[in-house]
Amino acid sequence: MTAIVASQRLALRAAAVQATLAPSVHNTQPWSFVVTGDALEIHADWSRKLRVLDPLGRQLLLSCGCALMNARVSLAAAGFDAAVERFPDPTRPGLIARLTLLEPSPDRLPLAALEPIVELRQTNRRSFADDPVPDTVISTLIEAARAESARLQVVESDADRRATAELCQRADREQNADPAYRAELRAWTSDDSKTRDGVDARTVPRSGGDDSSNDVPIRDFDTRLAGGLPAQQNSNRRQCLLVLATAEDDPLAWVRGGEALERVLLEVTRQGFVASPMTQVVEIPRTRYLLRTELKMPDFPHILLRVGRAAKAPASRRRLLVDVLREDD
Repeated sequence: MTAIVASQRLALRAAAVQATLAPSVHNTQPWSFVVTGDALEIHADWSRKLRVLDPLGRQLLLSCGCALMNARVSLAAAGFDAAVERFPDPTRPGLIARLTLLEPSPDRLPLAALEPIVELRQTNRRSFADDPVPDTVISTLIEAARAESARLQVVESDADRRATAELCQRADREQNADPAYRAELRAWTSDDSKTRDGVDARTVPRSGGDDSSNDVPIRDFDTRLAGGLPAQQNSNRRQCLLVLATAEDDPLAWVRGGEALERVLLEVTRQGFVASPMTQVVEIPRTRYLLRTELKMPDFPHILLRVGRAAKAPASRRRLLVDVLREDD
């Protein structure tokens, strides 16, 4: 193996490692990676699909798109451009993307700058401070989404904030009333320190607190009454609320939406803020449709983000690399 080939393989392997740090729905980490030749393949692990919450696999593919963004950032920082083929082989529907190394160009530099942030980004379900997010930061986040062919819409007017909050409450009530949803949520939440996936009870607020200030409800993951964060969440419609959307609503758009989401989340972290995803409203078809209608969105919404300042949250657990990465000769 020549020195050049060896350096390429190291870069591809490092990209796979960074990809494993991506956010995913319920921390299911629904992916695997294959380093082969001068390419990195990202595969969906459909056995990890949430069959109640995510019957179409949209959240799963958004998660894989987040992993793809981290891999692109890592390769850019290592000095490579990458040709990205999404769904490159119709006979292999689980193959989400293939990244092939190219000669570097200046176009990679904005992504490369995000590489130190990958390990710092964390989903944060703590109580947020009341400090406003500056318009300059919001503009940066909008541009980050636009760079990935997505749209980030600010929930701005009082009417839009009220409608969004009411739809979030409606979706949250509907999901919590479904025993199958609650069972699936419990299956993917754990206080076992040996568990490598799922939502760690240390990272969620305790149930049973005063929720009068939470008119934009955070998902109640505390199914085992072992939540490690304070019960007070202070999640309300007066905070910075952003909706990520794409022009299309198909598997390719979901992957691209995930790439945009992770780029936005990395920028949030780089700017000194944190984000909490509020996905209930887009998981129920009716409330997703109404959100798009009420906000007069031309595109299809995939996630509602709450952005602000909060104390650091515990890191999510990660699957072992040996379980998700294969290297072919």
